[in-house]
Amino acid sequence: MSLFASSKPAGGRALLVLASASPRRLALLEQAGIRPDALMPGDLEETPLKGERPRDLALRLARAKAEAGHAGLATRPDLAGAYVLGADTVVSVGRRILPKAELVDEAAQCLRLLSGRAHRVHTGVALVTPGGAVRTRVVETRLRFRRLGAEDLESYLASGEWRGKAGAYAIQGIAGAFVVKLVGSYTGVVGLPLHETVNLLAGEGYPVRLGWLNAG
Repeated sequence: MSLFASSKPAGGRALLVLASASPRRLALLEQAGIRPDALMPGDLEETPLKGERPRDLALRLARAKAEAGHAGLATRPDLAGAYVLGADTVVSVGRRILPKAELVDEAAQCLRLLSGRAHRVHTGVALVTPGGAVRTRVVETRLRFRRLGAEDLESYLASGEWRGKAGAYAIQGIAGAFVVKLVGSYTGVVGLPLHETVNLLAGEGYPVRLGWLNAG
């Protein structure tokens, strides 16, 4: 279902669909002056394939989300010819992929693994163009957490901020205080690497700078 009015005007304004229900990805796009015309999240199975690398999983899921959103345009004539953007974020320690935690025990296990250690965040971005071409990017960011004490873990778990987050943390929230080193894309860790996403859209002809005109 569309969150925003999305009828295509006679002037042929380019339309954009965000294939995600993530409020973080929506906020990041709007931070870059880009307001999607609709949100069309898909319901995909996100379990890694046997032996699948974190980078490959992020790319596969981002592409699957974008392609599912593109397929959904068939039921939305008001969005005909839209660009469709999908993304997915994967947190890993070595080749071990951490889940998007939903249970306290699961979150606690992730946080104990991340405590005092380096890890990587891969965010895949996929764009389906109005012509049906698929363009993708994968952005890797390396991070290190400080060592988390028992009180840190107990209090963070009680906050509930971890729920549904890859690796059981949200860097834009309380967990930002756990990060002692970050090399790469901060916005990629949040959920959508803005530099790469804006360049991807612009490179395929989407008018990313149009929204900047009235930003002040």
